[in-house]
Amino acid sequence: MQRWVGRVALVTGASSGIGYEVARSLVKHGMKVVGCSRNTSKIQELADDLVGEAGSLTPMQCDVSKEDEVLSMFDNIKSSFGGVDVCVNNAGLSHDAPLLTGDTEQWRNMFEVNVLGLCVCTREAVKSMKERGVDDGHIIQLNSAVGHFQYANNPGGHFYSATKFAVTSLVEGLRKELLKDNTHIRVTNLKSVDIADAVIYALSAPKHVQIHELSIYPTEMAT
Repeated sequence: MQRWVGRVALVTGASSGIGYEVARSLVKHGMKVVGCSRNTSKIQELADDLVGEAGSLTPMQCDVSKEDEVLSMFDNIKSSFGGVDVCVNNAGLSHDAPLLTGDTEQWRNMFEVNVLGLCVCTREAVKSMKERGVDDGHIIQLNSAVGHFQYANNPGGHFYSATKFAVTSLVEGLRKELLKDNTHIRVTNLKSVDIADAVIYALSAPKHVQIHELSIYPTEMAT
């Protein structure tokens, strides 16, 4: 992680859960972290707790389903830090919305956050890297096991699963576009229990190593 000390990471959905822990871990490893969420009060509390650590945490309000807010956030990051070197797309949500009886607005909300929001943040992060000649940047997409197979007997999660299948496909498409552009910017698809550790592991890989997909589970689950 030494090469990332002092560099800038964006973590979406950083106000709770996985995003909160990823932001904390990256700060402890010396990165300048921008944590975004629709409500930043919890991120500010975490930032206050992390004062004195090797890195720093800056809260930014942003609803990733709204493109204008995402573009404004990236403008603010550019003004304050120069740009993004690492983008951790963690923001996501699910609704109990079966395919036969689900609410259209809930389907739309999941698609806009889990798919379009991720795509816009990824596009803008790569754009930021290219503008500054950053050729070792990293895009980390937090996915789910249901982005690879459907759980049985869970009709309320079928649309959510479809959005995660989309993420799996988008990761592969992104990797091909980056290779076509002859860039060394890496992209990693994560589905893991210990996400924060998995993010650090992916970022710590040597520059010549491309971690396509990383699944980490406790030993009792793997047996």
